[in-house]
Amino acid sequence: MIGRKDQKGLSISEQIDTFLGRGSTLEGKITFKGILRLDGKFEGEILAGDSLVIGETGEVRGQINVKTFVVNGKVTGNVTANNRIEIQSSGEVRGHVQTPVMVISEGGVLEGNCKMVKAGTEPEEKVSFLKPRQDAKGKNEVIER
Repeated sequence: MIGRKDQKGLSISEQIDTFLGRGSTLEGKITFKGILRLDGKFEGEILAGDSLVIGETGEVRGQINVKTFVVNGKVTGNVTANNRIEIQSSGEVRGHVQTPVMVISEGGVLEGNCKMVKAGTEPEEKVSFLKPRQDAKGKNEVIER
């Protein structure tokens, strides 16, 4: 809940700079400073941010390039995090990830490739967009374009 106090005594609303709420749908490109919390649906690019938090109801499809990435919801696409990636127990990431630090809590899902890099180094290659393809059962698969 926005405005409640966390364990450090800081207001959550003071920590989160940008918020896309549950029930919201957005498509395109997002650049931000500070912390972005996403509880709605987003398709496109999320670039150049400090910390991105995907809430339990959040769903992202596309390319993510941030400093710190924490996921409690669902992400389909490629993720580059210059500091760390945390997949919480309710989080799911399907795609390629690149980061110096990876934390996956019990129950968290990573389906794809993980490339560990030294902290402070630039990614060797840019991540690419994904497009859906249906498998024999009619379920969307992820393939690179």
